[in-house]
Amino acid sequence: MEVKFLDLKRINDSFEPMLTDAIKGVMDSGWYINGNSVGNFEREFAQFVGVEHCVSVGNGLDALTLVLKAWKSLCHWKDEDEVLLPANTFVATALAVSQAGLRPVFCEPLSDTALIDASILENCINSRTRVIIPVHLYGQTCDMQTIGDFAKHYGLKVLEDACQAHGAMYHYASGEVKRAGALGQAAAFSFYPGKNLGALGDGGCVTTDDEELAQTIRMMANYGQQSKYMHVCKGVNSRLDEVQAAVLSVKLRRLDTDNQRRRSIAMRYYNEIYGIGVERFIKPRFIDSHVYHIYAVKSSRRDELQSYLTSRGIETLIHYPHPVHKQGAYEEYSTVRLPETETLQSQILSLPMSPMMTDEEVAYVIDSINKFS
Repeated sequence: MEVKFLDLKRINDSFEPMLTDAIKGVMDSGWYINGNSVGNFEREFAQFVGVEHCVSVGNGLDALTLVLKAWKSLCHWKDEDEVLLPANTFVATALAVSQAGLRPVFCEPLSDTALIDASILENCINSRTRVIIPVHLYGQTCDMQTIGDFAKHYGLKVLEDACQAHGAMYHYASGEVKRAGALGQAAAFSFYPGKNLGALGDGGCVTTDDEELAQTIRMMANYGQQSKYMHVCKGVNSRLDEVQAAVLSVKLRRLDTDNQRRRSIAMRYYNEIYGIGVERFIKPRFIDSHVYHIYAVKSSRRDELQSYLTSRGIETLIHYPHPVHKQGAYEEYSTVRLPETETLQSQILSLPMSPMMTDEEVAYVIDSINKFS
């Protein structure tokens, strides 16, 4: 048997004929940029997340960058003011900070979730700290109660990197439950095709309850244009097109159902993988609000395990093999030691995860891992 890490064609085929009808509707409309499909999706996604505003942009990196640039302008921050973020994230989180002219400060994760360790933020701040970026890695939400309280105490902004957490939930101690994207002052989403809510190309958005921030980002993303041919700042061209918006509207209707299927697969992985012992293989905690964009495990024999699964026809990936502070793009951080991050990224392995996986495929992955020795 062959099991792909993520079969995008199978996923997209499952939305037919609705996807084709939606794309044809855009073609027939004769309007391909900033039309009804974009407006409809922005309203639908804002309502889904539980915020007042959704501003669609070209991709997740742009979403992060535009929020930081907008805050920098609105709040009169200086170049090299600082942003706290985890080192074990996709490089886009750090690139956004750099592109906004701010300085990334890399923080360690928790060993059991790989999420930013909120308890050590006190050790990372100084008088130039302006923002915390909690990355909802793999589809699980960070400790937003602690992060939010900390940020409020020190007057910091919270920008969620929700690029892997479409539909994820967070439960506050008060009993209040909110979705990822409504847990800080702003959030960034990516609609890259492999995401839980994925387009047929690039796309992204910002969600927020801050009207001034939303208006500023919308202007910056459209050439800095306040009204037609009136450009009040040096903006960029970062827009979600009508076709992608129409596709996303179709897929949004099924997002909660698909996420529930991901959870059911994750529960089987969690309960049925026992294989090679805790010293070699550590299963992550099961969290009922997790949307399992990625099902990541740890193994001290990660490379052997990956090769073995490949030989069995099972495709796996590593998210991520090299921490950001060890990348050439950030060579100025090359002497920084973040042992928890570096250990994680030498052991982490992502198993196949898709709402379209069959029970037989899930069982085959489980059986194969349990036979690894």
